[in-house]
Amino acid sequence: MPGRFLELLAREASAVEFEGPVVEARAAGADPAAVEELERAKVEALKVRGLLRRRARREAELSALYDTAGDLSALRDLDAVLEAIVHRARQLLAADTAYLTLHDPDRGDTCMRVTDGSISARFRSLRLAMGAGLGGLVAQTAIPYATADYFADDRFRHEGHIDEAVTEEGLVAILGVPLLLGRRVIGVLFAADRAARPFHQDEVSLLGSLAAHAAVAIDNARLLQETRHALEELSQAHRTAREHAEAVERAATAHDRMTSLVLRGGGIEDVAAVVTDVLGGELTVLDDLGRPLAGDAAGFGAGVAEAAQASRALGRTVRRGDLRIASVDVGGAPLCTLVLRSDDADERILERAALVCALLLLFRRSVAEAEGRVRGELLDDLISRPDSPGLRDRAHRLGVDLSAPHVVVVARHEGQRERAAFWASSQAALGRGLAAGRGDEVVLLVPGAEAGPLAQRVAAELSASLRSPATAGAARVGPGRAGDVAAAYREARRCADALVALGRPGDGASAAELGFVGLLIGEGRDVRGFVAATLGPVIEYDTRRGTALAATLVTYFGTGCSPSRTAEAMHIHVNTVTQRLDRVGRLLGDGWQEPDRALELQLALRLHRLGRTGAGESAGSAPR
Repeated sequence: MPGRFLELLAREASAVEFEGPVVEARAAGADPAAVEELERAKVEALKVRGLLRRRARREAELSALYDTAGDLSALRDLDAVLEAIVHRARQLLAADTAYLTLHDPDRGDTCMRVTDGSISARFRSLRLAMGAGLGGLVAQTAIPYATADYFADDRFRHEGHIDEAVTEEGLVAILGVPLLLGRRVIGVLFAADRAARPFHQDEVSLLGSLAAHAAVAIDNARLLQETRHALEELSQAHRTAREHAEAVERAATAHDRMTSLVLRGGGIEDVAAVVTDVLGGELTVLDDLGRPLAGDAAGFGAGVAEAAQASRALGRTVRRGDLRIASVDVGGAPLCTLVLRSDDADERILERAALVCALLLLFRRSVAEAEGRVRGELLDDLISRPDSPGLRDRAHRLGVDLSAPHVVVVARHEGQRERAAFWASSQAALGRGLAAGRGDEVVLLVPGAEAGPLAQRVAAELSASLRSPATAGAARVGPGRAGDVAAAYREARRCADALVALGRPGDGASAAELGFVGLLIGEGRDVRGFVAATLGPVIEYDTRRGTALAATLVTYFGTGCSPSRTAEAMHIHVNTVTQRLDRVGRLLGDGWQEPDRALELQLALRLHRLGRTGAGESAGSAPR
């Protein structure tokens, strides 16, 4: 009969089937000793069966733990590791739900991180203070706890929000084991049922084993994640360092190109071309007054001036929309500003370009000042010591041909001596002339024959540069008459003085444009020129047509501008007088009878008559 029990054990029969041999022996009338022997054999067989089943279950659990360890080691994402742990815990313990909380060192509690089988949103967002509820107690003591009926178990500190969440989830039996890294609790792993259920020791051990694997997997995943983050940060730092090195290399290359250009005699336009070649976009270089030295300043608006001031104060590029502004000053005074229109540009290159442009402008200014001193000394000698030897040779070395006709311009200003002198030196260098500063005036000697238009241009441009009125007088120096520069200078000064006295500051004129005043102050007293400029069309008409318009004007002014008395004095009809005066108006233009103009006409008529008398002619002999 013992063989029957071995057979039952071999085919893993149910516990009920082990009663069969005993029942059969009793039915066959076996003696009590034999039946009792069978009972003892049955009990031992059932013990063996129970042992085999426990070992089989343990083997299955170990296999599951092995599979779990393999699965966890293959995962690299922390969230995926946590989800796998919770799902496997629910499977191994055949529980309704499983969940995991992690310690929050910042808040000093544990928070729900992952659930499997949960149906309550409140439960999934639960936080457990240390010592609160079953999970808080496990986290605090690092000891597993299990309860077959959570609400009837007074070992735990029940708190309202925890019990409400557990009630909403419908949990009754709960088992929690700590997740340990050394002696440090990093979280709690739970398995729970929605009905009363005792958790046996082997189930507690199984969940504890899973928790041990899980803690290592969580730590590995965390370390891997930190390593990834560190590698990403290192990679980003490497990219940033490489980009910075490339930017520095580009800036150095651009600086070398710009420096080489300057050494080869390049100008602001060449530097601007290098910047646009390297950075792209549109570049404008502005001088200290905001005027473009290169590029186009149209459309910038007032914001560029404010940004340039901010750039000088900060010592770096300032952004305004798609504009990059870099400005440089010297001794607190602005020198130049670079404005680049670009969405993305290396500001270091723009700042280096601004420094190169500033150095180039300073160099040019120094050269201009040195050359201006030489030119100014020559002009001073032409004015003060016209008989000094070697003046023509000195002028020739400066590129000035004193044998050509020139114009002397004297421009009066209001105290901005340095700026006015710099402007005059620049104009003289451009016009192959000379310039000098003499107190509150600048003197120019430039090639040309038209004194009046040049005086007007100098007055307008110097006024714009100084942003205050500059009054210019001019006088002509004939070809090959370098010794007349001093006389022309005196006449130009008198013209400037006359303009100021006439209430015309900011204007420019020569003696010819000043009418009879010019005749009075002119160095050469050009009577013929004055008569021709004032009365020329009338005289030419009389000469060509044989008329007596000039004589009519003399009589007209002599009779107090009365047509009737003029007709009576000349023995002609008043209509004839009116016709002649209309003809005069057409020849001289509107306004010839205005007081100032009439005065100049009467003076010109008197001088013309005197000139004719000197030639043996009489104005009265003209035809009527």
